[in-house]
Amino acid sequence: MDKNLILEILNDWNFWNKDQETGKERKGYLKRCLSLLKSNVVIAIIGIRRAGKSYLMRQIAKHLISTGVEPRNILIINFEDQRFTELYPGILQEIYERYLEFLYPTGKPFIFLDEVYNVPGWERWVRTVHELGKAKIIISGSSSKLLGSELSTVLTGRHLDVYIYPLDFNEFLSFRDITIDDRMDIISKKIEIKALIREYIEWGGFPEVVLGANKRILLLTYFDDILTKDIERRYKIRKGELLRMLGKFYLTNIATHMTFNSIGKFLNASTLTVEKFSSYLEEANLVFFIRKFSYSVKEQEKSPRKLYAMDIGMANSIGFKFSENLGRLIENVVSLKLKKEQSFNPDLEVYYWQHNNKEVDFIIKEGLKVTKLIQCCWNIDEFGIRKRELKPLMAAMEKFKLNEGIVITGDYEKDEEVNSKVIRYTPLWKWLLM
Repeated sequence: MDKNLILEILNDWNFWNKDQETGKERKGYLKRCLSLLKSNVVIAIIGIRRAGKSYLMRQIAKHLISTGVEPRNILIINFEDQRFTELYPGILQEIYERYLEFLYPTGKPFIFLDEVYNVPGWERWVRTVHELGKAKIIISGSSSKLLGSELSTVLTGRHLDVYIYPLDFNEFLSFRDITIDDRMDIISKKIEIKALIREYIEWGGFPEVVLGANKRILLLTYFDDILTKDIERRYKIRKGELLRMLGKFYLTNIATHMTFNSIGKFLNASTLTVEKFSSYLEEANLVFFIRKFSYSVKEQEKSPRKLYAMDIGMANSIGFKFSENLGRLIENVVSLKLKKEQSFNPDLEVYYWQHNNKEVDFIIKEGLKVTKLIQCCWNIDEFGIRKRELKPLMAAMEKFKLNEGIVITGDYEKDEEVNSKVIRYTPLWKWLLM
């Protein structure tokens, strides 16, 4: 590749001669990444496209510069720059040599490789540079499998993953200039918070969508980019229309039970193809599945899974009718908070529970013990709904010997004692900030 073009591209993405746009800080992720930089590991930032991985990388770089690191000791390469017309084995080394030749970094530089999985053989280059101690390396990618499995193969014990998600509700409020530091803030800003919870449920947490106009157009564009760039091109899929049908089907049916066999019959596709395409959609972080709780792994595998969208705004934009599906939407929002907590706590497992036609939306297991039960219901006051939701929750509390259950609601709040057990009704907006 032409030396001058390489330098032109690098100059546009780096802090060498100018400031770069870093967006609003994702303080939790930034703090975690900076802490991991102190270890001798490769940091892998993984998450759905447009969740803010590139901005987070630039925030890390800007923080390093603020602490005394010279800009020339930081190299950022964005492999989605369209001027990289061909990504071939060896291009990483070419870029690295041009950087050394023209910038003369001192000491061990920090190298940020954005969407690096597009480069053939990238993992071997990363391992070599890391093991020779030539640089501190931070990589990013939209595919959890391509980063996770390939790094695990070549860098066993030498990398740590940071999963980044669209904005949670606390971050959403921060992006809308409402800061929540403690419980008093929740009380004093209650009216503002409640006014924004519906917007969060409707449009989700992609940073640019939260801050920008034309929200639905942005979300539809993201959906198309994920299917085209993260799945079709990577896996050379010929049945692109079937992939789109499956993606739309999933996003229109969040918080429902799924089997690959039943979906195959509905879409007139083989079970094997549905299973394969579903794994691609999950690897691209568009959707995720929660399994039925059972002490038997075989039963977990055989039972239907419940499906959730990684961003609730995308589910609404693809075909959901917002006002008619608040129950499933609130359940999806709860699932996202639990999934994010899982990424910080490897001992935490999330399932749904079902027995004798009774179902609890979420059962939380930590280590060997079930510690929490969560039921979701937007309007608990509607006729018959309270009894319907409490019956399975009470059955699960009895089975797992728990004295407390949680019901997450639209706005209803109360602690209620039933058969010597406590049911805590908690509004969604308040639970999300806990």
